[in-house]
Amino acid sequence: MAARKTATRRTTKKTTAPAKCSTCNGTGETTTEIRVGRGRRATGHHQTGLCPDCFGSGLAST
Repeated sequence: MAARKTATRRTTKKTTAPAKCSTCNGTGETTTEIRVGRGRRATGHHQTGLCPDCFGSGLAST
């Protein structure tokens, strides 16, 4: 009788999660304080916008 063939296990490589953007902490948005007038006084309001480093993806650029 012929020897029995056994299948070897195939393992997949574990991929690591991409690094988060340090500027927006992975959210993709940053906030800026609204300033008005000639003296540029702060109003206490905030505006959100896309992160200039990751362009809203939340992932660190290489």
